[in-house]
Amino acid sequence: MAFPLLLLAVLMVPVAFAAVLAFLVRPRPVRIPIKDRHVFITGGSSGIGLALARLAAAEGARVSILARRASYLQEARDAIRLATGVDVAIFSADVRDADAVAKAVEAAGPVDVLVCNHGVFTPQELEKQDLEEVRFMVDVNLMGTFNLIKAALPTMKQRTKVTGLPASIAIMSSQAGQVGVYGYTAYSASKFALRGLAEALQHEVIADDIHVSMIFPPDTETPGFAEEHRRRPDLTNIIAGSSGGMKADDVAKKALDGIKSSRFIVPCNFEGTMLSIATAGLSPQSSFLTALAEVLGAGFMRFMGLCFQWNWFSSIENWHSKKRGL
Repeated sequence: MAFPLLLLAVLMVPVAFAAVLAFLVRPRPVRIPIKDRHVFITGGSSGIGLALARLAAAEGARVSILARRASYLQEARDAIRLATGVDVAIFSADVRDADAVAKAVEAAGPVDVLVCNHGVFTPQELEKQDLEEVRFMVDVNLMGTFNLIKAALPTMKQRTKVTGLPASIAIMSSQAGQVGVYGYTAYSASKFALRGLAEALQHEVIADDIHVSMIFPPDTETPGFAEEHRRRPDLTNIIAGSSGGMKADDVAKKALDGIKSSRFIVPCNFEGTMLSIATAGLSPQSSFLTALAEVLGAGFMRFMGLCFQWNWFSSIENWHSKKRGL
C-alpha cells in the first residue's frame, strides 16, 4: 500500500509544479485574430515582410505595407495580388523619418496588428566600421521601431476598446539580438535594444489588451543576404557559418503563428528555441509549457552556452595564431 502512495506522491510533484507555472505566467495567453483585421507591415516590399504580407492577405486580413522604394512596393503589391487575389495598400516612407511614418500610419487607418519588420545589417568589426554606418543601423533598426510604435499606438488602443479584440505589436529582431557574435557589434547592439523596448512596452500596453511579440529569425534568404554574407569578416563566417539559415516564407509562417498565439518570444528554428530557453531571463511568458521548459532547461542551456563560447573563443584564438604565423 505504501508504494502506490509513494508513486502517486512522486507523480503529483510535476503536476503541482505545472499548475503553479500555469498560475504564474503572464500575460495570459490569447488568440490574435487576423481575418478582417488591419495588418500593417514595414519592410513589406521584399523578404520576410513580403512573405508575411502574402500570408496575412491569404488569411483574409486587410494588409498595408510600408517600405522606402515606391517601385519595389508596386512590385510587391502585384505579387501579392497574383498569389492571393487580394489588393494591399502601399506606403512609401523612410522609418527614420517620424513625420513621414506618422502620415503613412494615419493614411492607412487604425492598425490591429503592427509588424515592425524593417531592418538593415552591415557586418564589420567595430574598429573598422564607420560611425555613420553604425548610426544608420541604430536609426533604422531601433529608432525606426520607436517611430512606428509611437505613430500607431494611440489608435491601436482606441481600436481594442471599440472591437473588444486583442491587438498585437510584433518586432522583428534576430538571433544576433540574443547572442553577440564577432563582426556584429553594431547590429547586435541595435537588435538587443529592441528586447528592452519590447519587455517594457508589454507592461505599458497590456491593460489595453495589446500583446507584444519578439521574433528571432536566423540567417534568412532575403534579397540583401548575399551582400551581407560577402561583407562578413572571415571570423564571422567561421563562428556563424555553421548556423542554419531559413527561407523567408518559412520565417514568415513561424512569425505569423507566434503573433496569432500572442507569444512574447517567437523562435523560428531549433537553434532559436534553444537560444530562447538560454536567454529567457525575466521576459514575459504566456505558455506554462514553455515556462516549464525554460525552468527545467536553464541549467543545461547555460552549460551548453559555455561550450559554445569556448568553441568561439578557441576559433578566434586559432585564427589570430594562424594570422601571426603567416
